[in-house]
Amino acid sequence: MDLHFTSAVPTPEERAAVDAVCGPPATRWEGAERGAGSDGRVSRTERGRRHLLLPVLHSVQKEIGWISEGAVNYVARRLTVPPAEVYGVATFYAMFSTEPRPPRVAHVCDDLACRVAGAEALAEALEARVGPAGAPAAGGKAMWLRSPCLGMCERAPAAMFQMAGRHDDFSLAPARLDELVAALAGQEIDTTLTEAAPHVSAPQTRAPRDPSLRLLRRVGVVNPYSIDDYRAHGGYEALRRAVQLGPTGVIREVTDSKLLGRGGAAFPTGVKWAAVARAPERPHYVICNADESEPGTFKDRVLMEQDPYALIEAMTIAGFATGSEQGYLYIRGEYPLATRRLSAAIAEARARGLLGDDVMGMGFRFDIELRRGAGAYICGEETALLNSIEGFRGEPRNKPPFPTQAGLFGKPTVINNVETLVNVLDIVLRSGPDYASTGTTGSTGTKLFCVSGSVARPGVYEVEFGMTLRDLLALAGGIADGRSPQAVLLGGAAGSFVTPDKFDVPLTFEDARAIGASLGSGVVMVFDDRVDLIDILTRIAAFFRDESCGQCVPCRVGTVRQEEALQRIARGREIGSRDAEIALLGDLARVMRDASICGLGQTAAAALQSAISCQLLNGKRRSPDAS
Repeated sequence: MDLHFTSAVPTPEERAAVDAVCGPPATRWEGAERGAGSDGRVSRTERGRRHLLLPVLHSVQKEIGWISEGAVNYVARRLTVPPAEVYGVATFYAMFSTEPRPPRVAHVCDDLACRVAGAEALAEALEARVGPAGAPAAGGKAMWLRSPCLGMCERAPAAMFQMAGRHDDFSLAPARLDELVAALAGQEIDTTLTEAAPHVSAPQTRAPRDPSLRLLRRVGVVNPYSIDDYRAHGGYEALRRAVQLGPTGVIREVTDSKLLGRGGAAFPTGVKWAAVARAPERPHYVICNADESEPGTFKDRVLMEQDPYALIEAMTIAGFATGSEQGYLYIRGEYPLATRRLSAAIAEARARGLLGDDVMGMGFRFDIELRRGAGAYICGEETALLNSIEGFRGEPRNKPPFPTQAGLFGKPTVINNVETLVNVLDIVLRSGPDYASTGTTGSTGTKLFCVSGSVARPGVYEVEFGMTLRDLLALAGGIADGRSPQAVLLGGAAGSFVTPDKFDVPLTFEDARAIGASLGSGVVMVFDDRVDLIDILTRIAAFFRDESCGQCVPCRVGTVRQEEALQRIARGREIGSRDAEIALLGDLARVMRDASICGLGQTAAAALQSAISCQLLNGKRRSPDAS
């Protein structure tokens, strides 16, 4: 491999940021200038640290506020990766910038739930006060940008501040104009409300919780920074029970539970675990996919922020059961509070002997490394996530082989999302058949639903599979302000619209499929009669156009053409007729579904096509008395 560098050199601060992750350079290959006799070629051994590329870029972005050409050269030298590839990775992620940026950047969400909560009016007011998006503000020390969903939908509208230097990133939700302006000006902002436990299925008190709650029973009850408080509320009992059962026993219980993945694909968890456990090739890996980026989804964020030790314990059980000694927790970059709390929890668990070479003195090794994403929805796709951890652009891989066969670094790998893993604690403690007795035959256990939009009490609701959509909405207080519902978006931007005549559908995987819908990641986003659904659909199309990785033509081109057609419909100046545009959208949907490499392209038209089927494009855009 040849490494070709430009003449740009890093600043001392950029060198320090890179060295903070990689350690000081030990050889000329790693950081010093090559001697005249060097031919610039790098051996395979010297390329072994490419997986540090994402953490290194985060370190530079955090310290400097952007990634310069000199920094790219130095990163390339330290990791022996071609500068062009370092640049390619840096430009892949929305949270990195290869152009100068101010030290304070506010990402203001204008996605679905935030639009319902007035994000457009907030953005217009912010522009009037501090200037347009992308322009320097506060004397060149700050700027603001429009952002896709930040995962704070229950407190919409939301903003996330990306801070360079000594200050930590933070979120504001609900985001108010005066607070945004003050934070952009460098003033300290009270984030207590944002960091408090959100509304969940039961009141946030230390009184006994509803016994039907399994996943949320500690949310708002335990101190997320205290491992002792976690253990006082039953923490690490499941791990002790798992060791008693042994790896085969744990996998048997997970299989008997009929637990299906909660990230959207609904794949049997026990099948994954068994495949990795019996794979002869070593090492094995466990990955928690916490890159929760589906618009309208925030359940995993709530679990990570409010009950971080539960996820660590669950990952440890997964490692024990599958013969994995190393786990990676890939967390969404837009979740600064969850990142801080998980980092502290991992360090505390390691210090207490609950991670490391001899977990709990029980004779097995397992440790967890936290990896932070950087603003790429596609990295929620499991093979794109693998590429991201390995230091490549987050582009999906062709399957097969599947991750259970050749996953991280080509080794057998279990990948589950946060909610799926936390379910394992209950399964191990209750037994698989007992867990399977809850819910329905095809959808066992409980499910977390992210209820947002035009409802009285947005939040995370844990209910048994089989509750109807109508009853779930009633649990969330019904439609806000006494309005009438137009539709519910079920499953997120890649999901389907459900109209009021189907609100009595039981919330199960099988019943959702029967009406042509999907539970997806648990999104239940409500739109009342004041919401402009064409605007919502156009925003969904813009989201997929922007988030397509561009690797395959059907998705790269199809998402653009889909957005263009919707924009023509929204303007009322469509070419030909509305029917012609809808026919074109149908053709695009079929091509993307049948020919795209991964689930992003395959489902990019799902919500729009369901809206067309429900005739949501045919009626009035707003009710006559909408205000």
